[in-house]
This record gives sequence, structure tokens and C-alpha cells, in this order.
Amino acid sequence: MNERLSTQRFLALPFGLWSVLFIVLPLFFVLWNGLKAETGGFTLEHLQTVLQWEYLKALGLSVELALVSTFICLVLAYPLCLILRERKESRGLLVFVLFLLPLWMNSLLTTMAWQTILEKHGLLNMFLQVIGMPKVHIINTPLAIIIGMVYNFLPYMVLPLYVAINRIDNSIIEAARDLGANPYQTLRRVLLPLSMPGIVSGSTMVFIPALTTFVISALLGGNKVLLVGNIIEQEFTAAYDWQLGSALSMVLMVFIILNILLEAFTENGETGKQAKKGARP
Repeated sequence: MNERLSTQRFLALPFGLWSVLFIVLPLFFVLWNGLKAETGGFTLEHLQTVLQWEYLKALGLSVELALVSTFICLVLAYPLCLILRERKESRGLLVFVLFLLPLWMNSLLTTMAWQTILEKHGLLNMFLQVIGMPKVHIINTPLAIIIGMVYNFLPYMVLPLYVAINRIDNSIIEAARDLGANPYQTLRRVLLPLSMPGIVSGSTMVFIPALTTFVISALLGGNKVLLVGNIIEQEFTAAYDWQLGSALSMVLMVFIILNILLEAFTENGETGKQAKKGARP
């Protein structure tokens, strides 16, 4: 037993070192810079600066666009996962791989591709001109940022949802149909509750990067749409105000922690329900 524990600890050592170097230490320096006073010691001055209207406006817009993008990804991914569940294995796998293609490409390249499509003289407006429709102005708007977020982060919603829906036993769905449930009732009372862990996990995986992104908003929003991620990037690289940038990052960390707690609470609740069902005679 002791040899087994020592072997497990030895194998976990590389991951432990990696976690300390690339997770613990960066978070420590963010907290240190966010609370460090210029004259020495600690202060809440930088966190109070975050409460200024311009920063709160950027934070509110970031949360709004992240929520909208997460909802759109959920609406697109859930029917897809239901279709993949009913399809034959070979066809379903092909569609599944097509939706995962953005994960295999650099997100900067895919975002620049959308910039080419949505710009004033881009492919979209060229196509609209060909079919006799007026041009549309999408680039440098919140809509363009949402399109970029949905395209880049949709696979993060598909993956956990596909796993959660695939785990649902067919006999449960068949039992609901035998008891007279129509497709809507089966979806609302059977599929949605049983796939809730996948919904929460996928929403977390989309919401967090959508909230913290700055590349997508910089390329598709230009200087007209400023999100909190862009402000943090500017504070670190242009203004060299690491204290304010760290304070803004600490605010984002609060949202990330809340999402993680929500996901953990949902998973624990689902585990508890399954344990109660298994304990029934």
C-alpha cells in the first residue's frame, strides 16, 4: 500500500510542478500587484478604481456579450447533440468532427477570417450585392464580436453536452414515450434534467473564455467596442499599469470562481440524486 502511494505521488510530481509554475504563481502575482500600494504595503485603492463608470461599463458589456454568446452556443449545440445521438455512429462522428474543426485551428486565424467576411467590402457584402440586397454594417459592432465568440467557443459547448446526452439510457426515453409523453414533454421532463450537468459544464467552458477574451473583440470590434479583456491587455502592455490591470483581473476571477462553484454544486446535486435512487429498495 505504501509503495502504491509513493508511486502515485511520484507520478503526480510533474503535474504538481506544472500547477505551481503556471497556475499558482501567476495567480499569486496577480493578487500581489492588485493589492500592492506604490509606497509599499497593501491597499484597496486599485480595486476602488475598478468601480469607475468606464470600467463598470466595459465589465457589464463583457458579461452581457458572454451571456448572449453562451446562450446562442447552447441553443445551437443542444439540437446538434440530440441529432448526433440518433444518427448512426459513422455519420454522427463525421458531423461531430466538423464541429470540432475550430479547435484544431488557431483562434487568431479563424477570427481574422471572420474579419475578412464581415468587413465593409468583405465577402458577406459582396454576396449581398450579387443577389441585389443592400450592404450590412456588422464589423466593429457587438454583433460581430458575438459571431466570433460563438464560432470559436461552440465546440466547448458541444463536447460536454454530447457526452452528457449520450449517457442517457434509451430505456428512460422509451419509458417516457410509452407513458404518453410527447417530444416536448420528453425534452422538458427527461432530457433536460438528465443533461443538466453537461449544460452547466458547457456553459462554464464557453462563458469564461468569452468573458475574458480580448483578441476577438480587438479584431472584430476594433476600438469602438471596448471589453474588460481589452482594458486589461492595454493596462499591461501599453499603459504599464500592472496594479490596475491586476485589479481588473481579480474582478474577472470572481466571476470565474462563481462559475466553478455553480458547476461543482450542480455535479454534487446530480451525484446526490443518483445515490438516493441507488439506495432505494
